[in-house]
Amino acid sequence: MENIYYLLVFFLFCWYFIYLRQVSEAAKRFVVHYCKGEKLQFIAIARRSSRLKLSKKYGLCLYSTFDFDFSGDGESNNHGCLTLFGLKLDSIDLPAYRVN
Repeated sequence: MENIYYLLVFFLFCWYFIYLRQVSEAAKRFVVHYCKGEKLQFIAIARRSSRLKLSKKYGLCLYSTFDFDFSGDGESNNHGCLTLFGLKLDSIDLPAYRVN
């Protein structure tokens, strides 16, 4: 009977890993789309944190925060922050940046 529990834990771990990859790919898609729309140069993206969170709007879901680098003039490097609830975009925060 305990083998079933081991299999369940193993499959939950595999599902969590695959879901985190989907969240990372969605975050990159959102950032690239935003940068194209604002005429910014996208440089890189990295996950800061992911955790379960309960919100009134989305319910229980995975709350993820990503840091990304972009350039407004092609020479400088600026840092922005993207937050996701599950696979849905919550916000994109950018500092003031120089435009060419």
